[in-house]
Amino acid sequence: MTKLPSELKAVVFDLDGTLVDTADEFIIVVQALRAEHGLTAMDENLIRSTVSSGARALVHLALSMRETDPMFESKRLRLLELYSEVLGSVARPYPGIESLITRLEQRGIAWGISTNKPRAYTAPLMQSLNLSPAPSCVVCPDDVKETKPHPEPLYLSCRQIGCTPHQAIYIGDHRRDIEAGRRAGMYTIAAAYGYIEAGDDPSDWGANARVDCSTELSTMILGDTG
Repeated sequence: MTKLPSELKAVVFDLDGTLVDTADEFIIVVQALRAEHGLTAMDENLIRSTVSSGARALVHLALSMRETDPMFESKRLRLLELYSEVLGSVARPYPGIESLITRLEQRGIAWGISTNKPRAYTAPLMQSLNLSPAPSCVVCPDDVKETKPHPEPLYLSCRQIGCTPHQAIYIGDHRRDIEAGRRAGMYTIAAAYGYIEAGDDPSDWGANARVDCSTELSTMILGDTG
């Protein structure tokens, strides 16, 4: 672990697998999609580890279908339709997150979200969670030309918050999150408690620090335990 920013003004989170545990909703969706095709339920851990890779990866996992298949796009849209039906129903902030954002506000540190999840799904999820204090920014792919691992979403996050990248921390559970944060010049924390793909090791991502449990974030960032 390297030294935290000396003048910390913001903490920005990835959404799925970092701020919020949405895996159970995607497990419901993937199993439903498989059932529609007469397939049995699959290992939930496989689904969980694939969530951060997006809808296309989940379709491939669920149906062993490649993107070149003429039916792939219709199956992707069906998966998203199923997701819309369960969106926000069982998703919850990870343990310690709600107390962390409260403590950040108490210390005058803003918090925000930068996600590759489209706003059509991010907005209703955030509405259902109703986190308080509210985030100072919610940056989605709709807002930028380039998505993570490009740093553009994180540059925009910092501009909306009103800080420089060097005054901010970015936390994510995927290699692309850490790459984006590093390229932006932010302090990066690998959320090893998130949806880590099989065979991947967050220690290899080049992050400034790593946490294996979401409850460790408060101690790491603020030096307190609650």
